[in-house]
Amino acid sequence: MTAQGFTHRRTPGLARTATPGRRRRRRNWSVDRVTFFLAFLGLPLSVYLIFVVSPFIQAFYYSLTDWTGFNPQMDYVGLSNYTRAFTDNIFLKSIRNSVELAIVVPFVTIALALTLATLITVGGSSHGQIRGLSAAGFYRVISFFPYTIPAIIIGIMWSQVFDPSNGLVNGILTAVGFKQFDSFPWLGNIDTAMPVSMFVIIWGLVGFYMVLFIAAIKGIPSEIYESARIDGAGRFRTALTITLPLIRENVQTAYIYLGIAALDAFVYMQALNSNGGPNNSTLVMSQYLYRTAFTKGQWGLACAMGVVLAAVTMSFAGLVFLVNRLTGGKDSVTLA
Repeated sequence: MTAQGFTHRRTPGLARTATPGRRRRRRNWSVDRVTFFLAFLGLPLSVYLIFVVSPFIQAFYYSLTDWTGFNPQMDYVGLSNYTRAFTDNIFLKSIRNSVELAIVVPFVTIALALTLATLITVGGSSHGQIRGLSAAGFYRVISFFPYTIPAIIIGIMWSQVFDPSNGLVNGILTAVGFKQFDSFPWLGNIDTAMPVSMFVIIWGLVGFYMVLFIAAIKGIPSEIYESARIDGAGRFRTALTITLPLIRENVQTAYIYLGIAALDAFVYMQALNSNGGPNNSTLVMSQYLYRTAFTKGQWGLACAMGVVLAAVTMSFAGLVFLVNRLTGGKDSVTLA
C-alpha cells in the first residue's frame, strides 16, 4: 500500500473525530426553555435589581446632595458629605466600634457554636458507636431557644437583667458577697458596656449557628471519625484536623453572616443603649446613621454614612473569602 493510499484512507476518519469538537452546538430556544429562564432567572434577578441594587444606587445619589429628607429640593454637593463624615470624630468612633464587633462577635460565636455542635454530635463515649452526649436533643433545643426570640426582645430583656438598681445580675452578685456590684452600671460603665453588649449579641445568635454546624457535622461519614479514633486521635485533635476542615465552607458562610450582623447590630445596641453608651463606647455606624437622618434631618449625610457602611460590609466579606483561599480552602484532611 502506498503512502498516498494510506493518507487517503485515514483522512476521513480524522475529519470525523475532529469535526464534532469544532462544531458549535446550536441552542434550541424552545418555549419551555425560555419560560424556565424567565421564571427562575429573570424574575429573581428583577426582584434583586428593584429591591436591592436600585435603593443602593439611590442612596449613593442622595449622598451627593444636601437632601434633608422631608423636602423635595436637593442641591448637588459632590463628595462633601463624605468629607464631613470622615472628619466627624463620633462617626469615626462608631466605625471603630462596628469593626470591633465584627472581629469579636463572629469569632466567639463560631467557637462556641462549633464546640456545642461537636459535643452534641460526636462528643459522646470514646468507645463503641460514634455519637454525641446523652440528652443531646434537649441541649439542642435549649441552645436554639434564644434564636427564636426577636432581637428587640432580647435587648430589652438583658437591659433589665443588667439594670443597676433592680437587675438580676447585681442582685445575685451582691447576695453572694460581692458588695462592690451593688448598683453597678454594667451598661453605663465605659469598661463594661461593650463587653456586655457583645455577650448579649452572642447569646442571641449562637444557637442558630450551632444547629447549622450540627447539620454539617452529621454529613461527615462516621467512618472518618472511627479511623481517627483507631489512630489514637483525641477529641481536640479530631475537631481541629477532621471536623473543622470538612465543614470549612459552612464556617466561612457563618463568619460572613455573623460579620454582617455585627456590623449592623442596630436593634441590639438601640435596645441596650439607645444613646450610644458612655462616651459613645457602644455607638455603631447604623445607630449614628439613624440619629443623623431622623434627629438632625441630614439625610444626604446619613446616606453617605450608609454607603460607607455598605463598603465596610463588602470589604469584610471579601476579606473572609481571601483569608479562606490563602489558608487552603478545601485542603484534604490529615491526621499528621
